[in-house]
Amino acid sequence: VQLQASGGGLVQPGGSLRLSCVASGFSMDAYAITWFRQAPGKKREGISCISSSDDGSTYYADSVKGRFTISRDGAKNTAYLQMNSLKPEDTAVYYCARDRLPGRARNSWEVSSWYDYWGQGTQVTVSS
Repeated sequence: VQLQASGGGLVQPGGSLRLSCVASGFSMDAYAITWFRQAPGKKREGISCISSSDDGSTYYADSVKGRFTISRDGAKNTAYLQMNSLKPEDTAVYYCARDRLPGRARNSWEVSSWYDYWGQGTQVTVSS
């Protein structure tokens, strides 16, 4: 089982990026997938979750609601995080993670201990 995150980079405030998380060794459709981020000196923060495909619900932290969109392409076994209207405070390393159990997203999807496999992280820097 592996997750590989990519798509980060340097972007100006107000800009956009799309992160990708490619899965191997399991079907992403069967699991809830969550994007986390961690800024220097801060704790890891769950920012968006997509439930297993039989449900498909999506969830967002207040800090990104209305600006970020999570999605999944089952045929490519890939999850995405479209990030618009980026702010300097969005600067962080972004990680994708798989829930340790198949099925729908948990009520407490933002708790990192629910996840067993993590991507390696991709740096997002928002700066002028």
